[in-house]
Amino acid sequence: MRALVLSGGSGTRLRPITHTSAKQLVPVANKPVLFYGLEAIADAGITEVGIVVGDTAEEIREAVGDGSRFGLDVTYIPQEEPLGLAHAVLIAHEFLGEDDFVMYLGDNFVVGGITPLVDSFRAERPDAQVLLTKVPDPGRFGVAELDAQGRLIGLEEKPRTPKSDLALVGVYLFTPAVHEAVRAVRPSWRGELEITHAIQWLIDEGRDVRSTTVSGYWKDTGNVTDMLEVNRSVLETVEPLRAGTVDADSEIIGRVRVEEGARVVRSRIVGPVVIGAGVVVENAYIGPFTSLSEGCRIVDSEIEYSIVLRGSSVTGVRRVEASLIGRDVEVTPAPRNPSAHRFVLGDHSKVQISS
Repeated sequence: MRALVLSGGSGTRLRPITHTSAKQLVPVANKPVLFYGLEAIADAGITEVGIVVGDTAEEIREAVGDGSRFGLDVTYIPQEEPLGLAHAVLIAHEFLGEDDFVMYLGDNFVVGGITPLVDSFRAERPDAQVLLTKVPDPGRFGVAELDAQGRLIGLEEKPRTPKSDLALVGVYLFTPAVHEAVRAVRPSWRGELEITHAIQWLIDEGRDVRSTTVSGYWKDTGNVTDMLEVNRSVLETVEPLRAGTVDADSEIIGRVRVEEGARVVRSRIVGPVVIGAGVVVENAYIGPFTSLSEGCRIVDSEIEYSIVLRGSSVTGVRRVEASLIGRDVEVTPAPRNPSAHRFVLGDHSKVQISS
């Protein structure tokens, strides 16, 4: 069995971060989202992985390399334009051959991995298997329709009027039957070859297409709110570490990971928090669910429930929260303009000024 990981796309919902960085490489608890998916694939016993890449191909290649650090053998598959998930399967046919495969969206996060799902698929081998989960806003996703017996009978991609609250999770399993399906479908109104249309084609052809509704944790990390929520979830499991230095005037409360080369000086840190390598925290407060990537500086400031990427600094800022701060950013107080009142007053005026 092989894996196809999708790491193209422009990440418009995470702009401006994704103007200069691949959305799959934005860190969660100081590790790129993409790495969690690759680790889940390796844990499921899959070693041959094709990664579909687009405009950010060089950045993905530099981060993942040949895959050996994950126990994987990685092949890169260029996609000139983001023309849909079914298009990704179409262009990956040579790599996939006639093997079964799992398709994993590189910006998705599934707590607990995919090993049970892969084991079940290997044992039963339906033509396709999809994961579903209940969401409050199904119109943002591919939406499934089930019959009275709970069988999958229909799929729609980002429908204006969803027929259910069951969204497709970004993990799919296929036999080679899907190759015929992706060749049969035509572009949608979005100009893309939709994987939902390919799966619907399999259903209409009477193929064995199954769904599993999962109650575990899943997030599409395509926007800042979801990214911060995933960061929160991962930090809940962080193991305390004090490889850096913490002076006697600092207070560490809860699960806090201080990595090698980091310095904490006259500061208070309330976990769960990850302080990356080489970070300097001085005269500061770091609140729960915060990740500071390597080389950051937080001085005379307060920050909570946020992600700060490599090399950025927050200095002299009273309070920062629920924020995603990119690489090499400087956050400082705005200069204070002198305050003054300017008047042109007529005769016999009365003016009251609040001091």
